[in-house]
Amino acid sequence: MNYKPYSQEWHRHRYLKEAIDKYLDDGTDPSVIVDDIADILHVRSEAAYREFNRINQIEHYITAVKETCSQPNTD
Repeated sequence: MNYKPYSQEWHRHRYLKEAIDKYLDDGTDPSVIVDDIADILHVRSEAAYREFNRINQIEHYITAVKETCSQPNTD
């Protein structure tokens, strides 16, 4: 891939290449590389899921508050 130098894509490609090169230079077993990738994705997914749940709780709370505030006063 030929990305424009110093573009976001160029940096991503460079960092990925450096990481892969390090695994290869260290003679890392392919199963360890795959396990590391799976672990990184799992951690990222878990964090995103926690964030989703937190935002979902806030949305439900806001909806409940709005419904309470919009009810007519029966006094």
